[in-house]
Amino acid sequence: MLRRTRTTKKLAKRIDLQYFARPHSFRRWRFWLSVAIPLIALTWFLAQRAQGGQKVYSSGGLSQSHAVFTQQCALCHVAQAGAFSSRVTDKACLACHDAPLHHANQTFTPECATCHVEHKGAMPLKATADAACTQCHADLRTRDGQPHYVASITSFEKKHPDFATLRSGQADPGTVRLNHYVHLQPNLIGPNNRRVQMTCDDCHRPAAVATSPYGTAEMHPITTTNANLSRPRDQAHMPLPEFGKHCASCHTLQFDKRFGNEQVPHDKPEVVHAFLLKRFGDYIATHPDAVREVNPPDRQIPERVRTTRIARNAAEWVQFRADDAEWLLYAKTCKQCHTVKPSGGSLPEVAKSNLTLQWLPDAEFDHHAHRMMSCTACHTRTPESRETTDILLPGIQTCQQCHRSQGPAKEAAEGRCFECHQYHDWTKAKPTKGNFTIQQLRGNAKRPVPEGE
Repeated sequence: MLRRTRTTKKLAKRIDLQYFARPHSFRRWRFWLSVAIPLIALTWFLAQRAQGGQKVYSSGGLSQSHAVFTQQCALCHVAQAGAFSSRVTDKACLACHDAPLHHANQTFTPECATCHVEHKGAMPLKATADAACTQCHADLRTRDGQPHYVASITSFEKKHPDFATLRSGQADPGTVRLNHYVHLQPNLIGPNNRRVQMTCDDCHRPAAVATSPYGTAEMHPITTTNANLSRPRDQAHMPLPEFGKHCASCHTLQFDKRFGNEQVPHDKPEVVHAFLLKRFGDYIATHPDAVREVNPPDRQIPERVRTTRIARNAAEWVQFRADDAEWLLYAKTCKQCHTVKPSGGSLPEVAKSNLTLQWLPDAEFDHHAHRMMSCTACHTRTPESRETTDILLPGIQTCQQCHRSQGPAKEAAEGRCFECHQYHDWTKAKPTKGNFTIQQLRGNAKRPVPEGE
């Protein structure tokens, strides 16, 4: 059977060239949808305008701090001639935020919206891009022509200098003699002559954590006027070690065998002197025969072998015993840790501890966020430190191992500028009624309640 031959021309004649002109349900739906959707959108837009709604102008969600203003666009986007300006001016920001300058010597001040970008969702406004910082610090210039800081910083992991405290080569100004190496040795004699192995968190622990196992609740309260001993309420910084909380059960302050294990208060010499006079006065009042007792020479301190002093009355006995106790304390016990100097009076002068609570006061650092790491993972020189003058801050190379833009730790720590630095110097801001303190701005305290609230 012969096959029928079909040419291309014959096949083309079978095509209906007017198919698009005939009615079809799909084409009808496409037409009505193309008309209805713009009409619905226009109707919704006009309804929003008539009701005063502003959602139509929004390009995204606001940050957490400004989420309460979601329906009040005019607070930032000033309405002009019935329309909103897409650009937020510094005047709109400064109406609520009286922020101080970054530095009075700067030659260029970026607009607020350059760094603090809104409509990006619930991200914090302080999470600025590195480019906002490097636009100045990549080639830093000042009004007097001589920058006081490193003039070229492009990123944390590349051209970033070490911390200023370590670059300057300064020494720890603290006067308390502390040998980290000795305290971290095994088989130290601890409380009740037990052998112990101390660790870093025995002394360095957040304020919310209980007292160290080497402290004691029986110590007299400490009274001090040292401004450096202020304690943060959060866990960002480690509070300074206190004698009563961290040292008292090992470094005891007994003063006389008559009182067993009772200790003098860890306080100023005037307070210790008053305490000794009262305790010996109370003792001689109940033991009047002790005045006539002959005490053997005091050989507890080799440098002071004294002849026996016989008191003629109770007041003289109290003074002699207080003198002996103070000699033992200041020439042996207190001198182990403190710098004791003679003064013009009868009592010595004990140098202020002068401990540093925060070595990098202008930096944002949170120990709580690093709690998964061991102390010596960052403070690598601590186990071998024998000198009080050693500053045991980790160098910037330690931080760069995790805080970098690329590498295995990228998901955990990005190394962006805002993680450690602030732009505005709030420490120089003048306190006014209702203003936030530096701790409140860093999220470490509650908002002040305005009057009438």
